[in-house]
Amino acid sequence: MVLTSGIIDTLIGFPAKDFSGYDRLRVQLKDEQSRDDFDFPVEYMFKHVPKELYGTENPIDVTLHEMDRWGVEWGLVGCRDEVGQKALKDHPDRFIATGGVYPHEIVDGLEKMNQQYEEYGVRSFDAFPSGFSPQVPIDDPKMYPIYARCVELDVPIFVCAGIPGPRFPFSPQKVERIDQVMYDFPELVFITRHGCEPWDELAVKLMLKWPGLHYSTSAFSPRHYPESVVHYANTRGSDKILYGGYFPMGLSLERLIGDMEHVGFRDEVWPKFLRGNAARLLRIDD
Repeated sequence: MVLTSGIIDTLIGFPAKDFSGYDRLRVQLKDEQSRDDFDFPVEYMFKHVPKELYGTENPIDVTLHEMDRWGVEWGLVGCRDEVGQKALKDHPDRFIATGGVYPHEIVDGLEKMNQQYEEYGVRSFDAFPSGFSPQVPIDDPKMYPIYARCVELDVPIFVCAGIPGPRFPFSPQKVERIDQVMYDFPELVFITRHGCEPWDELAVKLMLKWPGLHYSTSAFSPRHYPESVVHYANTRGSDKILYGGYFPMGLSLERLIGDMEHVGFRDEVWPKFLRGNAARLLRIDD
């Protein structure tokens, strides 16, 4: 790994006092194990969820400590809860805001996007198509006003694509749905989250096709990055692949950064992957 400091993590959070923040997802789950046995709805996917960090009175300090340990300069965090809002206010030199979207609220949802943009200076928005209740596919008409607003505000949108971790139906997140969106919004910067598997090769084909389409590596240990994505970054896609973690939801920063040695990126790819691409799209150096 070439870059050992100044890293930009496009998906990071804070260890809450408990796991009640996942209740909004848990109510949609039907299987007993996910509803009753898991603290974290997708913990079946990870060898070790860093639960030992939860329950602290100072979750922001915990995250900052881990960021300092592992060379993460900036973290992209949500602005919809008190902890995120406090982090953005108290540490504007370490955290930047991503906003939420509300496809079921239409007009009010667009107003909320404007409010987040004005109040917290959000540099992006994010969407979880399979996690909306009811679900809203990537190419659903309800998403189109959201994409249009992102274009108007000149900010990217991170969208989960591929099989979701929670035991929800995956149809809303089929990667093929992205094609129509990029056709209809050629100026949109659309960044996929959570791997795009098992359609990662299709995601690469679409990134070759659409200039505004990018890929973040969130929720994956680096040793498990799809080979198709690593190959693309090493050839024609060095400007399209962004580092995204999953701390503290499913992975520790020790695991995320420590496992980078197992990724076969070429030397010239690392600075773009760990910092440059995110800095450009989120306008951090500006």
